[in-house]
Amino acid sequence: MRRYAVIGAGIVGLATARALHQAQPDARITVLEKETGPARHQSGHNSGVIHSGIYYPPGSAKAAMCRAGTASLTAFAERHDIPVVRTGKLIVATAPDELPRLDALYRRGLAHGLDVSRLGPDQAREHEPFVAALAAIRVPGTAITDYPAICAALAAELAGAGVGLLFGAPVTGLRRLADASTVETGAGPVTADVVINCAGLHSDRIAELDRPATADLDRAATADPDGEAPDCRIVPFRGEYFQLRPDRRHLVKGLIYPVPDPAFPFLGVHLSRTVHGHVHAGPNAVLALAREGYRRRTVAPADLAELVRFPGLRRLAGRHLRTGLAELARSLSRQRFAADLARLVPGITAEDLIASPAGVRAQALRSDGSLVEDFLIVRRGPNVHVLNAPSPAATCALEIGRHIATLAAH
Repeated sequence: MRRYAVIGAGIVGLATARALHQAQPDARITVLEKETGPARHQSGHNSGVIHSGIYYPPGSAKAAMCRAGTASLTAFAERHDIPVVRTGKLIVATAPDELPRLDALYRRGLAHGLDVSRLGPDQAREHEPFVAALAAIRVPGTAITDYPAICAALAAELAGAGVGLLFGAPVTGLRRLADASTVETGAGPVTADVVINCAGLHSDRIAELDRPATADLDRAATADPDGEAPDCRIVPFRGEYFQLRPDRRHLVKGLIYPVPDPAFPFLGVHLSRTVHGHVHAGPNAVLALAREGYRRRTVAPADLAELVRFPGLRRLAGRHLRTGLAELARSLSRQRFAADLARLVPGITAEDLIASPAGVRAQALRSDGSLVEDFLIVRRGPNVHVLNAPSPAATCALEIGRHIATLAAH
């Protein structure tokens, strides 16, 4: 009987355990999670969007998996009576210099085979009556759902299938011998033939633990040599949100996004309706001073020291200093936050915004200061490590899980 240990009970870890069970029903699978339940980090702190994949370069894993993931995730949600609402998305150009980028994005959508349309100002207002647009792209297939509910359904499905879910089990060590690995946890050791690291914000640290034990170096190196460790480290970026006041939610019918700015590595603040009737405003992206730094005042000295030592962060900061300072200023000023939103919907003011819980994005960064743009999933001996799976990983989770299950079986 093959034994698997999956570290992390976010949506990618749960989807991976499900794919393993579907491919190998007789395998013994254990999901290890340091929190007391599933989806306590990235999977439970997002805007609930099922992404179309329009932003991602052709040939990338993100682009390919978004298309398949939209279908598989929607089917899973509907099978479990979890709401999926096809709101559609408007990507809005509000200044003349954004029009060439909007056109390039439209061509990319067509190249992906997406149902997209290029709209003028009046056409855009037919979908979002309060939007300000010189032009827009409409992506009608974009939807919203409830990712914590999807994770709860995955966990229940796994438990019903006999998959072990071990909560309150932080990983403290990983010892790989030639024929198996032992994962040390706060709830005791777990031995597995294959360890799969879906630890999100801590995935790089888990990967660093995965080395052959000294006594088995020669035998393991001969039988299954390790390649070079990827040159990257997880850097946490806090995404801060507001909500529109209930009496102002009518300003947004679906999803309204800006044209991505090439000077900024994230999508920019946007407006997104949720399946619960709220309208999220955000997120921005500011460096978090802790891997789980959901609040400005949360500082983890060890995490901060690690960030300060990492040359990639210094190079990224040097490259995007002006943009980073603008994000920080927006973080500290509700008026600035509202002003950026008002570029999309001029009726929004600071008085319309209610503070909402933040999320933290686990972004892999190389030592040269460049972001790892695509999903990054690597083998270390028999084990598999998911080293970069930020948005749109939730959309793609079932497809990522299938890919990992195939990797782990060989």
